[in-house]
Amino acid sequence: MKQVSDHCFAVLNEKNRVCDANSGLINLGGGVVIDTQSDLPHARQMIELFSKVWPAMPKRVINTHEDGDHVWGNQLFVGAEIIAHRSVPERMKHVANPEETQKLLHGVADGPTRQTLEAMHPGVAAAGLQLLEDYNLDGVELVLPTTLFDTRYELDLDGTEVHLIYVGPCHQVGDTIIHVPKERVVFAGDVLFRQCTPMGWTGSYEKWFQCIDLLVELNPEVIVAGHGPLCGIEGATEMKAYLQYVRDESKKCFEAELTSLDAAKRIEFGPYGEWRAPARLYMNVERAYRELRNDPPDAPWDTPATFDAIYQVAKAKGIEVEY
Repeated sequence: MKQVSDHCFAVLNEKNRVCDANSGLINLGGGVVIDTQSDLPHARQMIELFSKVWPAMPKRVINTHEDGDHVWGNQLFVGAEIIAHRSVPERMKHVANPEETQKLLHGVADGPTRQTLEAMHPGVAAAGLQLLEDYNLDGVELVLPTTLFDTRYELDLDGTEVHLIYVGPCHQVGDTIIHVPKERVVFAGDVLFRQCTPMGWTGSYEKWFQCIDLLVELNPEVIVAGHGPLCGIEGATEMKAYLQYVRDESKKCFEAELTSLDAAKRIEFGPYGEWRAPARLYMNVERAYRELRNDPPDAPWDTPATFDAIYQVAKAKGIEVEY
């Protein structure tokens, strides 16, 4: 746990791999928790850490978007008002169904099942084994937000204003950032990844650039990224530079008629090779290709094929397979 301002705190997952999401706390106005971790053990550990600065269960929870690693701890906040963008509850049913990930973790824990999965989808098996190192989704039940908003939602916490600003679709459909102007803090959710390669499931590059520009415009002293360490606006500008670089390189490969997978194998990581999970590059190349093909921004992903492609990029680059 890190204190980031007078009344804002963050719990950070230091491994900074897939599902290692961060959470926030504002210890005013009954207490507000921002995102609830990837499984019940992590959520309980987060509650224990936050209890050092807010002894009661919080009155409110905010989900920055619909992905499971930000909502699977919701059930532990019994009686809390859960706030999110209007799109989030329905999206959670589709993208955060815990049964699929539970099945994967149980499957890779079983030798014969794992061998079959490795033969069919080596990337999925590798992702499952990585998750199994740290996560146990047993007992997770989907608890949906109860208070929904469209573009903006404001809280008054003992005289401190908190602004929820809808910025999606960017990384996901429901993307929301939380701005605490008085304390110059932004909780960015997965609009911002820090020192790890971003992944975007729906939206567009232009939408993501607009959102990053908004983060800079708000001029916070501290940004709590959805994944990775704390930063200031330099974290936002660095991620924008990465996305611009990948989009430009992808366009060259698209015009050379390479597939998105071959493009991802060819494009150099450059300075971003030091980030966690650099082979996620494939998803950002594929997003650029979708835009160049004029595909709709919400075109579905073949998730097993996507994880297999990331696996293939890592193997082609001679680096550790990491998600």
